[in-house]
Amino acid sequence: MCMAIYPGTFDPVTNGHLDILQRALTIFDRVVMAVGVDNNKRPLFTLEERMALLAASVKDFDRVSIESFEGLTVEFARKCGAFSIIRGLRAMADFEYEFQMALMNKKLAPDVETIFLMTKNDLVFISSTSIKWAASVQGDISEFVPKHVEKALIRKFQG
Repeated sequence: MCMAIYPGTFDPVTNGHLDILQRALTIFDRVVMAVGVDNNKRPLFTLEERMALLAASVKDFDRVSIESFEGLTVEFARKCGAFSIIRGLRAMADFEYEFQMALMNKKLAPDVETIFLMTKNDLVFISSTSIKWAASVQGDISEFVPKHVEKALIRKFQG
């Protein structure tokens, strides 16, 4: 079986993330959505909330599982038996950061490949950060996230 991991903080999961996942499933037999515990970030949603939102978002995908992880992404990939890491790219700024990470991962784990998938043009501007900002000022985010994520964001910001 050809398996990959798709790591991220998914704070929250967006339609851009789901687009990358759908396209990854055309390449891989199975994808593990790897929800990272990143000590350098202060997520809006708890790990449990992020995993629940992601689970609801991928409930119709039968070849997707969700796991949380701490530490090095390549070590988690090895633990899962995956030889590929999926990363989505939106713009050149993403590429520079992701390219550096891919080179470091390759040095740490030469047997694990990073696969870059470009976001569709109509989703290129979507980021979890911009969606959280828009939600915080009561902006309409309905076309950027699944409905249950929109509701969760509204609850977070409107109490």
